[in-house]
Amino acid sequence: MSTSVRSARSRRRVASTLVALSLTLGTTGLVAAAAPAAYAAEASDVVAKLPISSYSALAVDSARERVYIADKRSFYYNDKGSILVHNFQGQRVATLTGTGPVTGLALSADGATLYAGERDAITAYDTGTLQLTGRTPAYSDNCGRELAFSGGKEWHTRANAQYDSECAYAVHALDYVSGGVQSVTNWNVTGRMLLESGPGAANRLFMGQTKNEKATDPALTSFDTSGETPVRGDARRFADAEGKGGLDLKDLAVSADGKHLAVADAAHGTRLLNSGDLSDAATPYQPLPAGAVASAVAFSGDGKYIARGASAGGSTPDLLIQPADPANGTTALEFAYEGELDGNRIVPRGMEWSADGSRLFALTTNAAGNAYWLHIIQPPAAQYDSRFTGGLTSTPAQAVVGEPVGIRGRLELDGPAPAEPVQVTAVRTDADGTRRIAAAEVAADGTFTVLDVPARVGESTYTLSFLGDLTHRPAEDVSLTVSVAKAPSAITLTAPAEASKSTGLEITGKLTAQGRPLPSGITLAVQRADRLGTGALTSVAVAADGTFTLKDLPRVRGSVTYTVSYAGDDVHEASSAEATVWVRR
Repeated sequence: MSTSVRSARSRRRVASTLVALSLTLGTTGLVAAAAPAAYAAEASDVVAKLPISSYSALAVDSARERVYIADKRSFYYNDKGSILVHNFQGQRVATLTGTGPVTGLALSADGATLYAGERDAITAYDTGTLQLTGRTPAYSDNCGRELAFSGGKEWHTRANAQYDSECAYAVHALDYVSGGVQSVTNWNVTGRMLLESGPGAANRLFMGQTKNEKATDPALTSFDTSGETPVRGDARRFADAEGKGGLDLKDLAVSADGKHLAVADAAHGTRLLNSGDLSDAATPYQPLPAGAVASAVAFSGDGKYIARGASAGGSTPDLLIQPADPANGTTALEFAYEGELDGNRIVPRGMEWSADGSRLFALTTNAAGNAYWLHIIQPPAAQYDSRFTGGLTSTPAQAVVGEPVGIRGRLELDGPAPAEPVQVTAVRTDADGTRRIAAAEVAADGTFTVLDVPARVGESTYTLSFLGDLTHRPAEDVSLTVSVAKAPSAITLTAPAEASKSTGLEITGKLTAQGRPLPSGITLAVQRADRLGTGALTSVAVAADGTFTLKDLPRVRGSVTYTVSYAGDDVHEASSAEATVWVRR
């Protein structure tokens, strides 16, 4: 079986280095893990397309550099699920086949044992050899188990329903395995349970209840798992007296130091709680981008980062990686997944970090939820500063409505050069409001030109931004105000040198203008000046191509001057032209 791995470029602030790897293995073949890598000099996103159409759990073994992904398959047809085993480079190194559907994965505290949930048992695998080492019978489950390891025990959920659609509001119970024997806790909730533990909270198990039609105000709670039986700690519900503000739980994660619990709430974004009493942390995380719905959350093992996954459309980010401390203002690294090569969104419960924080493993799926991708993301070792230097200039010297204007500047980037050209974004603010204009690519020497076509007369202020990338922090915005004038117009006349008073004369001409096309139905004013004085003649109509014809019977002999004038409009200046004709008898 072959697995294709490539480096993906997200749609907004991601630069990556092209990597192409492939590996053909039997289902039990093993490949030695490469030497561990520290933080990358530049961030990258390596992607492996997974040969599965369902998903239930993700676990990361940092000591052996392996990623375990559970393929649930179907409960109702008793399909044999599997566990895909990938290395930290994205290559699949083995496939473990279950005796039935596989849901839920958990690693023991020492990482030596991988636990997997099946319909009627909890199976155990040696992570060194990937061999099955035990199978503990468990109460039947056909809704999918959650697994977690805490207090020296493997914890798991169970629920049964006649139909899969009923699992969302079936009663789910909490059980555990200790010493190879399953025990029940008699704790249960209506609706699915999400379980979470972490090294920073060694004897704490966090349980979240998902929202459903029978539990509209679901709860979070924690258990002390240090004794023989779990002892429930603080619990919290979120809805107010009017039922607003309730939790729509998709994922939860414990911080590296165990002091905080992050919650992916589809209704309210990423909540940050104090793990002790589940109260709101003093400083929250900034909201997710507009249009992004929280789906997953994970803290890095070294305590530096938090990853916030979402479901978002188009170029709206589906993944943000930022400092775990919400008070740190460093701009988040943003990934937007939009298609057949990347997936469309982060899967709920689909993110885990390596223990040293050097890699994030994130699963994406398509809109239908029947295809999956494994992303292996390496944040950069550091982010460097950027700045605009030398001020901004504009060309031409006089900007006019409807003609391109160039805003020129220079961007300096500290640290390593970006793997791909970065872009400067811009907005134009005038009397009509603020409008985003096309971004400009920055050349290797840092120079750039933002092009725009002003829409109205007056002052237009251009504000330029560098939003940062995976290696560079955003630059402080710079602005330039440009005075925009009406576009020039011109009239050209073709007249005879002489004409006869008795037969009259004909003058042809053309009206042209810069900027926007002239409107239809234009008429031009005509004046005639001779020795009897100056007077207005009948105006002449301008054809669609700008041409016109003036006909006249002069009233006197001698020099006669004709003046043709265009009054202008909202975006075009006025113009005029003269022609003098000698009139004979």
